[in-house]
Amino acid sequence: MFFLLAGRLRPWFSGMAVAWCLAGMVLGFVVVPVDGQAGEISRVIFIHMPAAWTSVFLYVVMVFWAGAGLTLNRRLPGMIASAVAPTGALFAFVALWTGALWSKPTWGTWWIWDARLAAELALLFLYCGFMALQLTIEDARRADHAGAVLALVGVVSLPIIYSSAPRWNTLHLGPAVSLTQSPGLGGEMLAGIIVMVIAFCMYSIAVSLARVRCIILERERHAEWVADTTKALP
Repeated sequence: MFFLLAGRLRPWFSGMAVAWCLAGMVLGFVVVPVDGQAGEISRVIFIHMPAAWTSVFLYVVMVFWAGAGLTLNRRLPGMIASAVAPTGALFAFVALWTGALWSKPTWGTWWIWDARLAAELALLFLYCGFMALQLTIEDARRADHAGAVLALVGVVSLPIIYSSAPRWNTLHLGPAVSLTQSPGLGGEMLAGIIVMVIAFCMYSIAVSLARVRCIILERERHAEWVADTTKALP
């Protein structure tokens, strides 16, 4: 049963999230030297960039499960999509917030209508729209289907986020990782960012597993197996 499997896996992913995060913090805030021009504020990149990458990745995960639930007409994929959405919205917000912290001393303003910033803001709105749509529809199955349609329509924003910096007039640097170009960041900095991406992904899995268990209990609260399972829990 997925409910029990999620309960067993969650502590493992929580532990891995803590371990990877500690490693990433050591790399980003101790090993990697301070940027000569930006100073200490340059270290925000170890939160900003992994958060942005994770927000996009989680949207892909959410769309996959929402689409699977819509196609297969199953309840569990829709529950997983609902569990992933809040964490994706969190990382989109963190990416925008840390971007503002970087923008003020670097560009002289908290916000500028940069192509990639605008696309990340649109991604945050898509997450919020997905969650709001599900909250406004009382029937859980209809809410999952409506959310899936919105998520699938919003997937068009993902290539915009990826291609905005190299193709449009934007203040952002080029891609840090590319299949056709050399990395835009130094080896130690890139390693720190990748470690933090892994940490954020482990955290996302742990939180989503905990959240989907709550969703299952809420939607299946009248089922006999729920009563039996909750009695057996410590």
